[in-house]
Amino acid sequence: MHQYKGRLIVHTGSMFSGKTSSLEKDIKRFKIAGYRTVVFKPSIDTRYDNEKIVTHDNTFLSAINVKDFKEMESYLKKEDVDIVGIDEANFFNVDIETSLEVVDNFLRKGKTVVVAGLDMDYTAKPFELVKELMVRADYLYKHHAVCTKCGSDAWVSHRKTDNEERIVLGAFDEYEPLCRNCYNKIDD
Repeated sequence: MHQYKGRLIVHTGSMFSGKTSSLEKDIKRFKIAGYRTVVFKPSIDTRYDNEKIVTHDNTFLSAINVKDFKEMESYLKKEDVDIVGIDEANFFNVDIETSLEVVDNFLRKGKTVVVAGLDMDYTAKPFELVKELMVRADYLYKHHAVCTKCGSDAWVSHRKTDNEERIVLGAFDEYEPLCRNCYNKIDD
């Protein structure tokens, strides 16, 4: 697995597509291979557990809550790790340039960075940080959930409620994965 040293791996797609499960799988494989790992999650994500990343199918991975990428950088000044996992990158409401600099610093130091995050919000607008990470990725995986209306590959996380805030924590009660065609029919 040494071929991943200093590489950026990004898992993206809609909700319920397996992004966090893929991050978890990658981190567990690196651990089995003997690499020192750490996983960060945004402090805003309090849906399941404050000290764990929990997938929608209830598997989990220990994680450290941070408010931004600078806090990750501060943590790594005290802890020597090989692999940095970052879940829900879309929830970090941060300065994009600073966040990208932190990731670039990790990569220059030979750390492997594995990121999971939504590519778009509920209005199909890209999350800027994830968009920027996608174009910089050495390995980019676009995951697809199943459209709840027609069964084809989902494209976006449709919000089922009238809340218009950009970030609303939730799961199946708030969101459903939809393909482009079914999403476009909503406004018709």
